[in-house]
Amino acid sequence: MSDNSPHFRDFTHGGIFRQLFKLAMPLMAVSFMQMAYNLIDLAWVGCLGSKSVAAVGTVGLLVWMINSIAFISKVGAEVSIGQSIGAKRFDKAAVFASHTTMIALALGILFGCLFFFAPQYFIAFFKLPPEISEKAARFLQIIALAVPFIFLNLNFAGIYIGTGRSEIPFYFNLVGLGINILLDPLLIFGFVAPFPALGTEGAAIATAFSVFVVTVLFLFHLKNRNRLSGRFSLFTRPRTNYVFKILKLGLPVATMNVFFSIINMNLVRIASIHGGHLGVTSQTTGGQIEGVTWNTSQGFATALGSFVAQNYAAGKMQRAKTAYRYTLQIMGVLGTVVTASFMLFGSAIFSVFIPEKAAYEAGGEYLFIIGISQLFMMLELTTQGMFNGIGRTTPPAVISMTLNFIRIPLAMFLAARMGIAGVWWAIAISTIVKGTTLPLWFYLVQKRMQRGE
Repeated sequence: MSDNSPHFRDFTHGGIFRQLFKLAMPLMAVSFMQMAYNLIDLAWVGCLGSKSVAAVGTVGLLVWMINSIAFISKVGAEVSIGQSIGAKRFDKAAVFASHTTMIALALGILFGCLFFFAPQYFIAFFKLPPEISEKAARFLQIIALAVPFIFLNLNFAGIYIGTGRSEIPFYFNLVGLGINILLDPLLIFGFVAPFPALGTEGAAIATAFSVFVVTVLFLFHLKNRNRLSGRFSLFTRPRTNYVFKILKLGLPVATMNVFFSIINMNLVRIASIHGGHLGVTSQTTGGQIEGVTWNTSQGFATALGSFVAQNYAAGKMQRAKTAYRYTLQIMGVLGTVVTASFMLFGSAIFSVFIPEKAAYEAGGEYLFIIGISQLFMMLELTTQGMFNGIGRTTPPAVISMTLNFIRIPLAMFLAARMGIAGVWWAIAISTIVKGTTLPLWFYLVQKRMQRGE
């Protein structure tokens, strides 16, 4: 396959900022669309009351865990395919794509079955009131039907990102979001015959169906010949060395994110104890709003990882460092704007999604405290993208897992003295430390690379 193939992009030549920005914008848009799925559900469900929001938000944490597990195949695809293309090994890129797809499908079926047949065991962890727990269990059981497709969609996105075609996941997720926007009010409230009013279950059906449509679009696109590295097939005979490489790249990132989601589930449990269902609503909905910075940072970090993977494999590390610097500058500007918005207008922002006064006042306090740490979160995620690009996915996992774990005892300590606000301060403080420590670690790694160690 020619280096100028329209089915992948070569980032080892040309303007760095233009290439990075062109790759990052669709990824950022996809991240926002994934966030929009949850926010749209919460906005409509918010009309049913804060208890319904607590149920949907709780399931959102479990879906977050699923997305984190899916990073095994997604990150494995991004880095392995990106490095294969950088080394001009297009045959290996195709084989990696087949292997990540099989891994994604196997994991998706496994977790889909667990959620479908035993939803109550997962919901019981949060110690919610019976009425909310019942709603959450029904919501999770419907979402379980879409779990295999969630895994496949993230894997296919990783494949296209690895080839530099980040606009493809953007187009397909845009269609899925549009369907979700259309179906949510129809299924939740039954505005139009013959749609019955299904409440929170309607939101789950709308989300599950839209995710399925995105999978169909990916599969239709991949069926066309020569679409991906010339010889991509969905299934292939497993080879140990390829599976090991994918797990080596993706497992640390997935473990880090799964651990992060579990820590947050524990924090929601602590919030439920100290703040009741309003504490749960503040953290789950506030976390979705905070996705403005998280998803933007993740989009640019993913783009940076793909860019760095090619240039690192091609021996052009200076281009990678320049891209890192550009990304930090962009994140610095955006982080400042978001921090100011959260700290000055937190309650007003929260009221858009939940009109209850007690709920948006509690949510405003959450956004004010969390707003202090936004720049540090963006710094951590950007540096994580740099580590991923050079194939060293373990350091970010170590930093993230260690400091996220500290959140639990810190939250319990502070909540006992400050109430529910102590939970929010535990999150903010640990985020600040992570955003300081990881860049320092990368600086040390960079020095060792320069010495040839």
